[in-house]
Amino acid sequence: MAFEGLADRLQHVMNKIRGKGKVTEADVKEMMREVRLALLEADVNFKVVKDFVKKVSERAVGQEVLKSLTPGQQVIKVVKEELTELMGGENSKIAVASRPPTVVMMVGLQGAGKTTTTGKLANLLRKKHNRKPLLVACDIYRPAAIKQLETLGKQLNIPVFSLGDQVSPVEIAKQAIAKAKEEHYDYVLIDTAGRLHIDEALMDELKQMKEVTKPDEIFLVVDAMTGQDAVNVAQSFNEQLGLTGVILTKLDGDTRGGAALSIKAVTNTPIKFVGMGEKLDALEPFHPERMASRILGMGDVLTLIEKAQAAVDEEKAKELEQKMRTASFTLDDFLEQLGQVRKLGPLDEILKMLPGANKVKGLNNLQIDEKQISRVEAIIRSMTKEEKMNPDIINSSRKKRIAKGSGTTVQDVNRLLKQFDEMKKMMKMMTTIPKGKKKGFRFPFM
Repeated sequence: MAFEGLADRLQHVMNKIRGKGKVTEADVKEMMREVRLALLEADVNFKVVKDFVKKVSERAVGQEVLKSLTPGQQVIKVVKEELTELMGGENSKIAVASRPPTVVMMVGLQGAGKTTTTGKLANLLRKKHNRKPLLVACDIYRPAAIKQLETLGKQLNIPVFSLGDQVSPVEIAKQAIAKAKEEHYDYVLIDTAGRLHIDEALMDELKQMKEVTKPDEIFLVVDAMTGQDAVNVAQSFNEQLGLTGVILTKLDGDTRGGAALSIKAVTNTPIKFVGMGEKLDALEPFHPERMASRILGMGDVLTLIEKAQAAVDEEKAKELEQKMRTASFTLDDFLEQLGQVRKLGPLDEILKMLPGANKVKGLNNLQIDEKQISRVEAIIRSMTKEEKMNPDIINSSRKKRIAKGSGTTVQDVNRLLKQFDEMKKMMKMMTTIPKGKKKGFRFPFM
C-alpha cells in the first residue's frame, strides 16, 4: 500500500512526542529532523519538504502549543493539519456544467492507465452520482486503444462513441459532444492519445481539442509508482494545457507516496481521484484529510463506512439482524456475510482504517490469509442444503465427504463447525444481555 514506509516512520516519530506533558523547542527540532528524512525517503519533492518542515516548526513552537495542557497532541494536530493542506486541504469535487453535458478531457502519457481510468470514472459517475456518461475514443494512434475502450464500455454497459482511426481526434471529439447534446448525456469523457514522452505534436493536438471542446475538466492521469517523474509530467502538462485535476493510478501498489504529497504543492492542481486496484470500481475520490489520518495512524472511518454502505445490501442486513435475534442464522447466511466482507477489499487494509490500529502490535506486518477464507467458503459450499440449515446432523461420514469435496481435512471441517456453534451462542447471548452489558467476541477466521 502507498505511504506504508512513510506512515511507519511518521507514526514512530509521533509516538515519541504523543504523551509528553512538556515539549521544548529542542524536541520539536529533533522531531522535524526525522520528519524531513521520512518525507525525503518517501520521494517527496525537496522544496516541498523544506516548506512543510518550516511551516510545522513555526506553528509547533508557538505559545498555543508549548503552553497547552497536551503539547504532544497539539504538535501531532499541527502535523496532521499541515499534511492535509499539503495534499490539497479538502476533497475537490468533479465539475458539473450549468448546461449539460460536462466535458472531461483525460490526458496523460502511455502506460499510466488512462483508458482504464476513463472507464472507471464513467462507472463511478453512473453508480455514485446517477449520471449518464458517454465514453469517446480519441486515441487513434495506439494499436487496440479504441477496441480497449469499447470492451470497457461493453463490460460496464456504458456507450462508446468512435469514428475509427482514420478521422482526426479533434473531429471525433466535436461530433461526440454534438451527439451527447442531442441524446441528453450528462458527461462526455474523452480518452485522448498518449505518448511515451511529452512532445510538441501531442501537445498541439491536445490544445486543438481543448479549443474545440472547451472542456469543464482536464484530468491528467499519472502513475503514482513513478514518484517524482509523475510530478514533472504534471508540471509540463499543466503549463501547456492548464490542468483542473490529477488522477493518481496504482496508489494501492508498493509506492512511496511522494507524488501524492508533492503534486498539489508543485502544480497547484488538486488530486481529484485515486486508483486503488485493478477492478473497474476501484476508483475513489481523494480526501486529503482522510489520507493524512491514515498516514499518521489515526484510521479512516469515513472511507470504511462508505465502502460498507456500497458493499452491504440494506434489505439483506435487516434480514440478517432478524435471523440473529431469532437464532436462525445458518451457514448459508454466514457464507453470504463472508462475501459481503470480501467486497470491502483486502482485510489487512480494512483493519488499518480503524482508529488506533497502528498501536496494535504486529498489525503493520499482518498478512491475513485470504486462502483460509476461501477454504471456509469451499467447506460450506460442499455441504448439502440440509446440512447448511442444520449443522447438527453432520456426522463423521458426512465430515469426510465434505472435506474431500472441499479439498480440506476433517479437522478443518470440525474447526469451522465448532467456531460457527460458538458464534451462534454468542449471538444468542447478545440478544438477551441487557443494554450496556454486552461482551465483545472474536469473529471466527479473522
